[in-house]
Amino acid sequence: MNKKYLALALTGMVALATNAQAEGKNGVAAVVNGKELKVADMRAAYNSNQAIKSKASFDEFYKKTLDVFVDGELVYQAAVKEKIMDTPEYKTQLKLAEQELARKIYLEKKVASQTNDAEVKKLYQEYKSQFKSEKEVKAKHILVDSEAKAKEVIGKLNKGGNFDKLAKEYSKEPADLGWFTKKVMVPEFAEAAFSMKKGSYSKAPVKTQFGYHVIKLEDIRDSKPATLKDVEPQLKAMVTQASLAKTFQNLSKDAKITKYDIKGNTIE
Repeated sequence: MNKKYLALALTGMVALATNAQAEGKNGVAAVVNGKELKVADMRAAYNSNQAIKSKASFDEFYKKTLDVFVDGELVYQAAVKEKIMDTPEYKTQLKLAEQELARKIYLEKKVASQTNDAEVKKLYQEYKSQFKSEKEVKAKHILVDSEAKAKEVIGKLNKGGNFDKLAKEYSKEPADLGWFTKKVMVPEFAEAAFSMKKGSYSKAPVKTQFGYHVIKLEDIRDSKPATLKDVEPQLKAMVTQASLAKTFQNLSKDAKITKYDIKGNTIE
């Protein structure tokens, strides 16, 4: 290796080592009655929780949970001092926890071995092949309690009033409804919206079980299948459920199982 690049590589390694030691005090987050709590253990806990990682940086996590880790160590030390691990309650719960952990890891490994991107893409192609296009519209509405108030809104629109501003002033709920097909709305609203022309608003109040609506139709199109990116989480969940079902089916197929009712009678 060129001496210049070797020197740069060594410099980078030294910098990494320095940064690692800079966390906490030489990698230690706290010392509780002589027991060191490592920053690395806190980082491992942080990295294992995707929900937390998506909402906070490790620095934020560190500041907010250091006391939690310290308190946890204090309680653990107190439990050891009182020999909690020798109690029947501990041994019972430990056994249950070990069984649950074993089940969890077994199923995770089975699911991981049986699911892949090909399965997800296969499901997506089935979805696309069965998809039936429907007419859908994009609309906004202003929802009010009375017919008189709805007519008041329509009167202002007739005079050139701005729909969005009127929605903020009058509507009981957000105006934008996005794209939707006819079957997802209550019949009265759907009939009115799908009979309108693009860019128009309802000239008379539309009454439904929710109140009186003034509708503005913004656009019309034929629906298209969702993209793979949009439905991938749902498809992965379906593949996972199918894998779990297959796993349980295979386990029970070759197992010898006898069940009893509460009175001790064999369940056929």
